[in-house]
Amino acid sequence: MATDLEQLLEYGFEKEKAELALKHGGGLQGALDWLDKNADKSIEEIKAAAATQADIDEEPPAPKEGETAQSLVCDDCKKRFRSVEQAEFHASKSGHENFSESTEEIKPLTEEEKAAKLELMKKRLVEKRAAESEADKAARKANELIRRKATKESQDIKEDLQKKERLKEAQAVKREKEAEAEAKKRVLAKLEADKAERKRKADIEKAARQGTAPPPPAPEPAAATSSAPTTSKPASAYTETRLALQTSTGRIQKSFSVDTTLFEVAHALEEGGVVVNSFTQSFPRKVYDKTDFGMTLKEAGMIPSAALIVK
Repeated sequence: MATDLEQLLEYGFEKEKAELALKHGGGLQGALDWLDKNADKSIEEIKAAAATQADIDEEPPAPKEGETAQSLVCDDCKKRFRSVEQAEFHASKSGHENFSESTEEIKPLTEEEKAAKLELMKKRLVEKRAAESEADKAARKANELIRRKATKESQDIKEDLQKKERLKEAQAVKREKEAEAEAKKRVLAKLEADKAERKRKADIEKAARQGTAPPPPAPEPAAATSSAPTTSKPASAYTETRLALQTSTGRIQKSFSVDTTLFEVAHALEEGGVVVNSFTQSFPRKVYDKTDFGMTLKEAGMIPSAALIVK
């Protein structure tokens, strides 16, 4: 004949929980009552609740062998006990003090009742596991939705940053092209002015050889724009030069002494929060890195003005 533990294991109860049930119930009937009361609790919860109401409601120890069976009733909670020891155990755990004797005998479960109770508890156990499985599925689904939302938000942020970076790069390229076009325009204007000056000098020399009157001086050019270089005096006569500096934060125009080094220009920009690694002159194109920072603006030919891209 199977033991009480084997019967409980046969119906699908965990071994540790079945052993605890037999320990607290004192036999198969008490174990069934204990398992019924603790069906919704895990082993960890049962162990952690040794001093809680769950323990207070546990079935007291079974009567000792040979003890006369009698019925006692707790007037506070209406719970029945077979022995005085059981009632005392209940009182120590619950704090209940009012008990009375009862002529009603607590009859043990029949084999059919035990089997029916086991079947009922097995059904509850299956239902509980099914409910836990559904709860796990719902939790996994909720977690997956949260993960997808977080992933989409992260992708949106990444795409927005990439879009802003592309726009920033496009603006930088546009500014560089504008600076190159401006520098080219100034160089062409200077070349035209130099060409006109050479022609004027050649005409004067020709008139001197032929003994004729020199040609009238060339008319003053129209009002020059801010981008056109002045040719009213030679470069050696300038003491200052005007720089148009295109930085990542905007355009800066500033005048420096012609003896100012590129290092000093970089230092002046860095005091304003601009990091400088190199200067790029668009037309004619030339890059001045940190190895060239010892050159003065005069030595670099940046007189009377120049446009530089700061990187």
